[in-house]
Amino acid sequence: MNSYMKQILVLFVYFLFQTIGYSQTLTNKIVIDQFGYRPASKKIAVIRNPQTGFDSNESYTPGSRFAIVNADNESRLFTDIPQVWNGGSIDVSSGDKAWWFDFSSVTTPGEYYVLDINNNTKSFSFKISEDVYNEVLKQAMRVWFYQRSGFIKSQPHAEPFWADSASHVDHLQDLNCRDYLRPNDATSERDVHGGWFDAGDYNKYSTWTANYIVDLLRAYRENPEVWTDDYNIPESGNGTADIMDEVKWGMDHLLRMQKANGSIIAVVSAANASPPSSATDPSLYGGANTLSALSSSGAFALGSIVFEELGEKEYADTLLNRAEKAWHWAINNPNILWFNNDASYGTEGIGAGQQEQSDDYKRIGLKLRASTYLFEKTNKIIYQNYFEDNYDQLHMFTWDFAYPFEDEEQDVLLEYSKLINASKAVKEAIIKKYKSAMEKEHNFQAFDNAKDPYMAHMDAYTWGSSRQKCSNGLMFWNMLYYKIDSSRNTNALDAAEDFIHYMHGVNPLNLVYLTNMSRFGAENSCNQIYHTWFSDGSDWDDASQSKYGPVPAIVPGGANPSYSVDACCPSNCGSQTNNEKCSSNAIEHMKNQPKQKSYYDFNESWPANSWSVTENSMGYQVEYIRLLSKFVPKTTSTSSKKVDSKSKFKIFPNPCQSILFFSGAIGEIELFDTSGRLIKSLNNSTKMSISELKTGVYILRNQGDSIRLIKKK
Repeated sequence: MNSYMKQILVLFVYFLFQTIGYSQTLTNKIVIDQFGYRPASKKIAVIRNPQTGFDSNESYTPGSRFAIVNADNESRLFTDIPQVWNGGSIDVSSGDKAWWFDFSSVTTPGEYYVLDINNNTKSFSFKISEDVYNEVLKQAMRVWFYQRSGFIKSQPHAEPFWADSASHVDHLQDLNCRDYLRPNDATSERDVHGGWFDAGDYNKYSTWTANYIVDLLRAYRENPEVWTDDYNIPESGNGTADIMDEVKWGMDHLLRMQKANGSIIAVVSAANASPPSSATDPSLYGGANTLSALSSSGAFALGSIVFEELGEKEYADTLLNRAEKAWHWAINNPNILWFNNDASYGTEGIGAGQQEQSDDYKRIGLKLRASTYLFEKTNKIIYQNYFEDNYDQLHMFTWDFAYPFEDEEQDVLLEYSKLINASKAVKEAIIKKYKSAMEKEHNFQAFDNAKDPYMAHMDAYTWGSSRQKCSNGLMFWNMLYYKIDSSRNTNALDAAEDFIHYMHGVNPLNLVYLTNMSRFGAENSCNQIYHTWFSDGSDWDDASQSKYGPVPAIVPGGANPSYSVDACCPSNCGSQTNNEKCSSNAIEHMKNQPKQKSYYDFNESWPANSWSVTENSMGYQVEYIRLLSKFVPKTTSTSSKKVDSKSKFKIFPNPCQSILFFSGAIGEIELFDTSGRLIKSLNNSTKMSISELKTGVYILRNQGDSIRLIKKK
């Protein structure tokens, strides 16, 4: 072979290795956002070498050069040297040493992976695209549809794996629910259907439902152009953003929870089963309390503001009336407590999580929230006076500190600061205090000093840490939205997005904290979740092993260093079978772990108690959605279109006993039962007789609109 041919061969081999490379080994030591990054985003892959924790024996020494490789043609777009984090020290919160590989300069849309050239190891693949999170947001919002109580999940809106009849609509369930004190008294029956399963159980708590509604409304209001009308829920295509259709589903339930005197029933205790429609035991509702009234008052008031902006004047007026009724009841009954699931109060078995709080601080915060939105809506001096006389009782003022466990109270202060008619001095005091609080140790100081190698510093990890992570991200985003300090805008945006990257895999577990997302770009997402429907041993158990796995995009609780098995372990749990459950793999995996590694993908029930780690909550879900939506591009669709209420398809009366009337745009009207069976259809008619139907829930469909019909006795 002559020298010319040898040169050609050498160049060919060099080009071959540069383009297709060797067969690389996938490693969990190079962590990235598994969905990807926006082109303009900061992009840093974290290379980790475990030192303490369950993986401390998995040593990894990164090579001297890393590359960004195009996953389609194996070409290298960018190479650089990884930078050691914090001088090579061990991060206590994760138990890892770390390096950062910054590839922020790569902005070309495409699919890529990070390659450790020397070790020939690579990360999971990811995308760079402006709309990289669009589908993720859609799936996370669809979780609300699957969590609806009393609503049929039928195709095409439900995927066939998770189709189910309407739950909790049988006799003595939510349609004719009875007082827990009078379960045998038919006169105590009331309709409390609708709303969402609160978490992994099917109970509904008014205070928390109201909080979810407020955060969904805030998410919409803060960035209405990102919310579309195509999430494939029954209301999709009606000209209103699907997030607002979901709000209305929850709001209608909350309205049913209000008594004539303005008070709000605190809890609906619902039976559990898998799937939800197979739950047959009666539902029971609990007592009223001040906390629920105050929380609901704020939700009704904010709803009134937003729905009126969307052209729903009649509904907005109803919500305002209910908001003021709840407010006045709470003012006249300032300390009414009602503890659920508490034997000392005779409420054992009613609900699960404890919604009541006996200290007055939470009530002050909720009263400030209600007064903020009532003042914005009505401009009445009574609401302004309450807020401005009491706002400085919140901890952001008394402690001069902002933290994610009081994000709700901090948001209330900031919401008030943008009201036109609020006192200038109060608004300025709030902005000044928030700016000061965000410059403290665990906020901007942690960001500036790169305190966390995974770039999402949080001081305390507790039950529900996923929510706190997202709350922390929103705290930084608030800096931009409320125009706190323009010199910090770039830092604030980067910091907020870092918390999304944490949820998407930039963490020491290299885990996407969403369920069953392999179809949507996450190669390592949660396979299991503690949830009655998706329970251990069911067809919906483990996405990697069971028949179906759980619904996609559910947010689990997250890392929880306080996890432990039940106190009955290891030998006093009632039987040998139960005692053996004390030996769950989770126990050894999570014992004495660094805070960020205190997580295990499991859903075993008592006495392994996985709920303190993997159970979902709609509180986690809404906080994640609200943060993620800040990084989704605006759309030119009809997502925020105002709908002419005169042209929208409506039915009345509902509930109905005999003759049902229609208004608006009417075409072919189809009536289905909750199993999806077509019962009857009409063309271009303004009324329908339903006197022959049994009492229960039905679905009417007309030109893309689906409306839930209640047939009463």
